[in-house]
Order: sequence, then C-alpha cells, then structure tokens
Amino acid sequence: MNVTLANDRLRAWDKRGRYVFTKNMLRGIFWEDSDIAFVRGLARLVEAGTLQRACRGVYVYPHARCADGYAIEHVATALRPTEYNYVSLESALSEYGAISQIPMGTLTVVTSGQKGRVKTPYGIIEFTHTERPCAELVTGLLRQPGRPMRIAKKDVAWRDLLRVRGRSQAEMLVDMEELAV
Repeated sequence: MNVTLANDRLRAWDKRGRYVFTKNMLRGIFWEDSDIAFVRGLARLVEAGTLQRACRGVYVYPHARCADGYAIEHVATALRPTEYNYVSLESALSEYGAISQIPMGTLTVVTSGQKGRVKTPYGIIEFTHTERPCAELVTGLLRQPGRPMRIAKKDVAWRDLLRVRGRSQAEMLVDMEELAV
C-alpha cells in the first residue's frame, strides 16, 4: 500500500462523509494488497499519521474535512455495527442539564450487544447491555440531524440510569428538579 494512493482513497471517502473505518472496511478499500502487505501498510499509515488507531479494529482518518465532532459516537457505532446503540444514562442526562456530575471523557451507550468499556483517544465508551426489544427502544429515542447515534429522551435516560445504577446512586447524580422539567 502506497501512502499517496492511501491518501487519495481516504480523501475520496472523506468527500462521501466517512472518516471512521473498521479494519474490514479498510481491507475493502485496499483490496489489491495481499494480506501481509495490507497489515504492514496499515501499520505504516498509522505510524505516518495518515490514520489514527481509535481502538482494536477501528481507525480514524484525522485529516478529514467531514469530521463532525462526533468521532467517539462513530467509533462506538463501528464497534457494534450490527447492534442497536443509543446515547443514554449519564451522557444523555448531562446533555439535558439534569446531572450534577458531568461524565468527562466518557460516552455512555446502551446497546443490544455486548457490554464493555473501550478506551479511545476520544474518550472512554461504556457500553451497557439491554434486553429490551428494539421496537420498544425506538419510541424513546431522538434522532438529531448530523448526529450518528440516537439519544434517549430525558425520561428514558432516567429510566435506564435507575435500572443500571439503582435508585439511591441515580438520585445522588441527578438534579431532580431539572429532571422534572
């Protein structure tokens, strides 16, 4: 994989609005490389700063013009591409101004997939598993233009927080007056 060709192809994807890639996506972009050449080329692109490794199997094109300020949400989506994911818990309640302790550097995501905690250069992604059916989840979520993930409505984020953290801990975190508005 040649760096000039890689930059050309990544810029082309940037023009289409994509700047976060899984390793498998990159394998498709650099389809003509042998497996060994691809692995070595990917390492060279990271070393040269053409790509940034966000976490295992996910890469960011840091020179993208289409970067939208939601890199961590794009990474979260790339990590659980076949699952239903949405911003909730402390992250959503913080956006609504209903939480007293802002979760600096952590994105809390409810997922139909596996729970887990992933460190990235953009912050920590904390995945919390839910058993609720997707049809039930969709009604409590908001889609914001330009945002890669849906966000829980205030009451849904509160319900998620109660279920995950327990009433006593949740009430310590949340400004109940702000939550009621």
